[in-house]
Amino acid sequence: MQAQEGRLFSPLAFTKSYAMGAAAILTVTVVPVLMGYFIRGKITPEQKNPANRILHFLHTPVLSLAMRFRNITLLIALLLLGSSYYPLSNIGSEFMPPLDEGDILYMPSTFPGISITKAKELLQQTDKILKTFPEVQHVFGKVGRAESATDAAPLSMMETTVSLKPREQWPDPDKTTQQLMHEMDKAIQFPGVANAWTMPIKTRIDMLSTGIKTPIGIKVSGPDLNVLQDISLQIELAMKSLPETLSAYGDRAVGGYYLDFDINRVAAARYGLTVGDVQDVVQSAIGGMNITETVEGLERYPVNLRYPRELRDNLESLQRVLIPTPTGSQIPLALVSTLNLRRGPPVIKSKNARPNAWIYVDISSSDIGGFVHKAKQVLAEKVSIPAGYTITWSGQFEYMQRAAERLKIVIPITFLIIFFLLYLTFGNITEPMIVMLTVPFGLIGGIWIVYLYGFNLSVAVYVGFIALAGTAAETGVMVLNFIDIEIAKLRQQKQQLLSAPEISNAVATATALRVRPVAITAISTMIGLVPIMLSSGTGADVTQRIAAPVLGGMVTVLLLSLLVFPVIYSLVLQFQEQRKRPEVT
Repeated sequence: MQAQEGRLFSPLAFTKSYAMGAAAILTVTVVPVLMGYFIRGKITPEQKNPANRILHFLHTPVLSLAMRFRNITLLIALLLLGSSYYPLSNIGSEFMPPLDEGDILYMPSTFPGISITKAKELLQQTDKILKTFPEVQHVFGKVGRAESATDAAPLSMMETTVSLKPREQWPDPDKTTQQLMHEMDKAIQFPGVANAWTMPIKTRIDMLSTGIKTPIGIKVSGPDLNVLQDISLQIELAMKSLPETLSAYGDRAVGGYYLDFDINRVAAARYGLTVGDVQDVVQSAIGGMNITETVEGLERYPVNLRYPRELRDNLESLQRVLIPTPTGSQIPLALVSTLNLRRGPPVIKSKNARPNAWIYVDISSSDIGGFVHKAKQVLAEKVSIPAGYTITWSGQFEYMQRAAERLKIVIPITFLIIFFLLYLTFGNITEPMIVMLTVPFGLIGGIWIVYLYGFNLSVAVYVGFIALAGTAAETGVMVLNFIDIEIAKLRQQKQQLLSAPEISNAVATATALRVRPVAITAISTMIGLVPIMLSSGTGADVTQRIAAPVLGGMVTVLLLSLLVFPVIYSLVLQFQEQRKRPEVT
């Protein structure tokens, strides 16, 4: 894996690999020595172990029925496998589960052209509303860009970091952060303001990677900014028609307001002025100019000089701004320039050397894949894309597509490696193929528990399924090894081909010998995952989605290994014996 998912899951993969490697080394070196020291005296036979007797009491009659009615057993197994289609078809998809960082980032967008005064007023109003929530510790909002090229934020994009109190201080500690976001969203509804709620760290990473601050972004590329604005407005309206959409905002590619000073060179020359002279007055008197800086201890602040607001807050006042001439007289700005209000691009975004317009879409559902599937259908019906213009889906959906392409390679390679290791263990193709049946049957419980918990398919869930595949194969190997040992022992005793009843009895006997190890392996794995499923707080959303497939899958793997495997392998062994009979005769 790479990028975000690689950085998140690589430590997990390395830790588990090192732990498994160390455990394997200790198993063949230290454990036998310790057994020689501590396992002494009178050892209770396995048959008298209470846990073993209970397991045999439960397993033996069920296995007898399964071996007696093998066709029905296989049919039930296939029906269970087919039943997983319903939850699988109703599970959504996302890139990564929502990671609760403990704080909230509120990033509303307004129409371009908003004044500094109005932006400041809007920021104060939203901050006051957010501070009224009892779960909020403090609020810090920002509007405008910082003195850095890495944060070229216009006045139309605000940022408010909402620090939350510890969960035990909330009036309702069981309330989730997502529920709190929905309540805040309902409380802040201003005309012309598109809300976006997310997490601080996640948003910074997303904006550095794709520029999109919302879960889903749509990037429209084309040559003409006016056409791009029309398309983005159409897409915005189309997205708002979907019930899952919380907010949608399309870039106004040419929606900015500009006050242009068209200098009349001839008129300025009559007064002995150059264009630079007029621009210097516009820059210093209206825009402001740093003339010095003040030193306050270790801090330094620039001193900016310009006209007071009442002398520059309307066209009439600006036209009366005085310009000194070489003769010593002062003339109004209107005599040497014309002031015009024009519309133009507030910012020009580009990708692959083509101008872009972006649409930010915030959704109430975490099923990003399902939403994009519906959104594509709506766009095809309601939005006409001219020739020469293209649409690209971005945001977390872009990550999800990249991760899906990567998993299409990783998962088959993982299964091939498992199959190759099994082939080296058994020395034939048949038994590895039977063991690999644990993978689809393990998916049954994994898919159902993911569906019942309301999780979406994500990279974390796929990691859980990959871990389940290895554990399931290990369980299947334990059963088949003992069946092979029992069959080999029986063949050595008889020195002739085995009959069908003999094979069935040998398979049942070998499976019974493996009941306790298989059950303990599965149950101990599930018990170890229960605390993860019951945990809460930061990181629990990710770990639960990893643990859930393994927890549910081990249930079906346990049933498969102890009931279905013996049936399948007994049929395979009988078929192999029948093929040997003509050779013997």
